[in-house]
Amino acid sequence: MSGKIILASGSPRRKELLAYIVPEYDVFPADIDESVPVEISPENCAELLAVKKAAYVSEKFPESVVIGCDTVVISDGEILGKPKDPADAERMLKMLSGKVHTVITGVCIFCGDRRESFSCRTEVEFYPITEKEIAEYISTGEPMDKAGAYGIQGKGCVFVKAINGDFFNVVGLPVSMLKRRLDDFLKI
Repeated sequence: MSGKIILASGSPRRKELLAYIVPEYDVFPADIDESVPVEISPENCAELLAVKKAAYVSEKFPESVVIGCDTVVISDGEILGKPKDPADAERMLKMLSGKVHTVITGVCIFCGDRRESFSCRTEVEFYPITEKEIAEYISTGEPMDKAGAYGIQGKGCVFVKAINGDFFNVVGLPVSMLKRRLDDFLKI
């Protein structure tokens, strides 16, 4: 397999995690329309967006191995994206309080005419959180650029009661699964 590896994401968390398994790579964030057709289920949304991101960057760098990713938080069948404002963050955190939600990261590895995509699913349970805790957390600014309005790797960790699945998937990149899939992809 020739060509360099490119991460189709500007996420600092994904950059840090990819460095665990790929010593050298470039970053080229995919500037795409992230809307999805209505008929796509919330469970398939992340993988579809990962494919779109990888395809977009692969068109610009056809000789490179492009890794596209997208993470969604799902609660009660609703995708919780990045909050629009503090009130939206509050709504999301109240929705997650005391319940189990699902985090799905879709990943696509793209090179030339070859493509492999997959999803990783993790269940996260939150403790019940008070309005005061929610307000204090929102005041830090941390939830404003995070799907589901929390960062498990940051101050949002205090809400997490249990996790079933890959921790790094919740951060935004299923590192161990990606390593295995990428190793197989590069062998061909």
